[in-house]
Amino acid sequence: MADLTHILLVEDEPDLRELVRISLAVVGGLEVTVCEDGAQALAAFDAGRHDLVVLDVTMPGIDGPETLARLRRLPGGERVPVVFLTARQQPEDNLAFLAMGALHVIGKPFDPMTLANQLRVLWEQAGVAGEDA
Repeated sequence: MADLTHILLVEDEPDLRELVRISLAVVGGLEVTVCEDGAQALAAFDAGRHDLVVLDVTMPGIDGPETLARLRRLPGGERVPVVFLTARQQPEDNLAFLAMGALHVIGKPFDPMTLANQLRVLWEQAGVAGEDA
């Protein structure tokens, strides 16, 4: 059974990006690749390395939904779970993000002390942990 070990984090706001990185790496013990925008994330994505993508929705340039669409066209990108981390918390927005193929939507603000565990639970519930790598 594979464990959740490495996350690709995509967040354009520097302070929030660092908070999420600390939450996942220091508090959660996960490896984190940090990207500040969708273009950087698409260039950094490695299906063999990144178990999960945490993706901001509203970013300059390539926004989160477009980044997800492009990620799905990369080798291995069609199967990597993506969780949106966003301040947009209207029910219709969440439904649209899930319809795009997101595993889950986590609202901002979030609890930095529990974020890594929340992602692990989502990972397990999605059955990703039981798939062969």
